[in-house]
Amino acid sequence: MMDFTVLKKAVDEAVLVDAHAHNLVAADSTVPFIRCFSEAHGDASAFAPHSLSFKRSLRDIIELYDCKPSLLGVEDYRKSSGLDSICSTCFKAARISAILIDDGFELDKKHNIDWHKKFVPIVGRILRIERLAENILDEEFQGGSSWTLDAFTEAFIQKLKSYPFTLAHDIYGLKSIAAYRSGLRINVNVSRKDAEDGLVDVLQGGKPVRIANKSLIDYIFVRSLEVAQQFNLPMQIHTGLGDKDLDLQLANPLHLRSVLEDKRFSKCCLVLLHASYPFSKEASFLASVYPQVYLDFGLTIPKLSVHGMISALKELLELAPIKKVMFSTDGSAFPETFYLGAKKSRDVVLSVLQDACIDGDLSISEAVEAVNDMFSQNAMKLYKINLMTVSSMPNNSTFSIPLMKTNVVQEDAKLVRIIWVDASGQRRCRAVPFKRFNDVVTKNGVGLACAAMAMCSYADCPADGSNLTGVGEIRLLPDLSTKWTVPWNKQEEMVLGDMYLRPGEAWEYCPREALRRVCRILKDEFDLVMNAGFETEFFLLKKAVRDGKEDWVPFDSAPYCSTSSYDAASPFLHDVVAALNSLNITVEQVHAEAGKGQFEFALGHTVCLNAADNLVYTREVIRATARKHGLLATFMPKYALDDIGSGSHVHVSLWQNGENVFMASDGSSEHGISAVGEKFMAGVLHHISAILAFTAPVPNSYDRIQPNTWSGAYQCWGKENRESPLRTACPPGISDGLVSNFEIKAFDGCANPHLGVAAIVSAGIDGLRNNLQLPEPVDTNPDSLSSKLQRLPQSLSESLEALEKNNILTDFIGEKLVVAIKAIRKAEVEYYSKHQDAYKELIHRY
Repeated sequence: MMDFTVLKKAVDEAVLVDAHAHNLVAADSTVPFIRCFSEAHGDASAFAPHSLSFKRSLRDIIELYDCKPSLLGVEDYRKSSGLDSICSTCFKAARISAILIDDGFELDKKHNIDWHKKFVPIVGRILRIERLAENILDEEFQGGSSWTLDAFTEAFIQKLKSYPFTLAHDIYGLKSIAAYRSGLRINVNVSRKDAEDGLVDVLQGGKPVRIANKSLIDYIFVRSLEVAQQFNLPMQIHTGLGDKDLDLQLANPLHLRSVLEDKRFSKCCLVLLHASYPFSKEASFLASVYPQVYLDFGLTIPKLSVHGMISALKELLELAPIKKVMFSTDGSAFPETFYLGAKKSRDVVLSVLQDACIDGDLSISEAVEAVNDMFSQNAMKLYKINLMTVSSMPNNSTFSIPLMKTNVVQEDAKLVRIIWVDASGQRRCRAVPFKRFNDVVTKNGVGLACAAMAMCSYADCPADGSNLTGVGEIRLLPDLSTKWTVPWNKQEEMVLGDMYLRPGEAWEYCPREALRRVCRILKDEFDLVMNAGFETEFFLLKKAVRDGKEDWVPFDSAPYCSTSSYDAASPFLHDVVAALNSLNITVEQVHAEAGKGQFEFALGHTVCLNAADNLVYTREVIRATARKHGLLATFMPKYALDDIGSGSHVHVSLWQNGENVFMASDGSSEHGISAVGEKFMAGVLHHISAILAFTAPVPNSYDRIQPNTWSGAYQCWGKENRESPLRTACPPGISDGLVSNFEIKAFDGCANPHLGVAAIVSAGIDGLRNNLQLPEPVDTNPDSLSSKLQRLPQSLSESLEALEKNNILTDFIGEKLVVAIKAIRKAEVEYYSKHQDAYKELIHRY
């Protein structure tokens, strides 16, 4: 007979993270105590005392309180003890270390989230998207007119995105109750007209607004998934049983297949709540075949019979990986619900894992690991919850357990770096202590002189004519969706900053906002999203003594893709890959490049704002990792005038509803590009000379853009032609004759990634608006056609002249920002014309 002593001890002592619950209510709330035991309402609740779960749960509470053995005895005990006392008793017995509360469930006299911290150290929030939408529509629209879909969408998305840095506590995830309103057959491509009609239908119902129109519910669901994916937030979804408002047939998670198959949301983690009961087997199947599907067994435990609870959990584990199954109590209104959920979950998990061991599915040690995974570890990883063990708690604490630290910054982090990239492409940061970051900076940001955006590559002074001086201050607000532990310094975290005049009002010079603005135009006018993937090249330098002086020299002199060069740099390269992986940045290839000591990292493609963010972090990782190895990595375009240059080539594609629409749908296209793809690419080619003012921003950039160096020196495009500035690409896996993306080669390591990409998007939109057409491709070395082809600007002055004549890019990106960029570039031209050797100092800035 197997000895389960170790397993039972693990279950009894397990840390519990309650990943889905609701608010408690005041003692004089009108919520009837019978709701502690049943989902029944009204007359149906009179029969609740005759259910198996009621009788068992009532006995468990009577044993906890040691009160008279009846429902009336429990209620009398509650009244005489008071709410704080019974909360202390229940939470101490439950031994829950962290709770995530969906406070969108309307309850009479419910307590706010902070109130719960008297009994559980830290409480996080799950944001219910339908309630957020209803609250917005309940407000009067400006001017007294009716809400439009555009106005509602803007308010909804802005509100949704603002939550992580306007609340004292974080949002750990989103939640949808679409199952309650219109079912889980989500139309992921709901039309604009249907959504508009749905909004009108909902508004005609009067206030308070209750959204039940399927088209509007689906529209809100899809827009919320977009934000959830951007902020890397899980989305909880009500599935399976509930109260009588629910059509149980439409709560089957199999209906979510259209969402699960949509490539746009393949990285968005979805948590199926309540074990999807009675569809537990279906939920188990989905979790086994879709990497983004997770399961939560709250509510089924303790609301079912013992047999039902055990069967439901066993059905979940029939196919689902244990690493995807999570505990919650679905506690609500009364502290007893938390206690019952915790107590019965321990009992049921022990029973199920004992049987798994007896059946030979698990060893004892594997079962112990499963206990920790299901009760805490899975939720901690998915919701990014950090626990720290403490030996004592404040005097008013109910118990001593591991504490949860909010996901803004780890408890042992000393400083948080807020990073921005100025208009000259230099990465800069302010660091603040983590407590101040939590308490102040997440809401109000840090002050920054306006001049900080107008610095030049050669000196920390604002360029004349930029209109950005030491007079005036903005707010640098952290975008918490970009927050990560610093891979090379685990005591710190880093986050990208957005620039605001004040919280809620973006500064017109903010590069990330400029990119967001043009991406919104692309989406709103053409329903397109641009993806981008960068190839970042750099020179790796080592210290050496030359002419009696210490200097930086190339790491080696090996040729292109040299195995010996890779071997020599392998420790450094492995550290870079590991660091990028920790930042969720995909590395597709690494190799030695053609220059002396030159290497390249090819990054995976993603939505262009994320791609630009990733490039910022990649440059940070490479520079910092090189320093750790006693080396210096530089992204300057032309480190040695007699050697090859370094670029940040960007690959661009267009996406619609999760499909690549840059690529032709079949082989009938002459160039393998769709009509919309050709127009977009034609716009980029048409404006390429002016784009260079953003993507090749220093005079040294033009030493790189020369014929016969694979940098794109002539205004042309070609199919797999690496000498053209625009190259259509057909990577492995793409059908012959089709192309999946095009590469822009005239983009280098001194460029601000967000401004460079914004210029590309702007040019592409102009191509779409004006139905621009591509000329014939160049299928030979463009230099051999130099008499027929126009050279791209051969200096920064020439690209500035092109930008001066180009009102299109100025209109898209913003006149004030472009004026500042022109002033900075003019200052660069003037300085380096007088100090021709000063470019060598760029290795310390880029």
